[in-house]
Amino acid sequence: MGEQKRKEAAKTEFIFGKKNYKFMLIGLGVIALGFILMSGGGSDDPNVFNPEIFNWRRIRLAPGLVLLGFGIEVYAILLNPNKK
Repeated sequence: MGEQKRKEAAKTEFIFGKKNYKFMLIGLGVIALGFILMSGGGSDDPNVFNPEIFNWRRIRLAPGLVLLGFGIEVYAILLNPNKK
């Protein structure tokens, strides 16, 4: 009898719900997309300057996506999964 009560008391419950994990994966994907867009633009020859590193995609879009992804992650953590 005591063992059955311990099993019921030790029943594990996740902190986050399914909805939280969905938003976390979406946020992680947006962050990864931002870092992918930030990559590249370098030159093969270190003596040659490539102005592609200063284009709009790498300076404005990619960091904005990373910040948006972090915002989605914060929302996913604070989201109440039990609220209907």
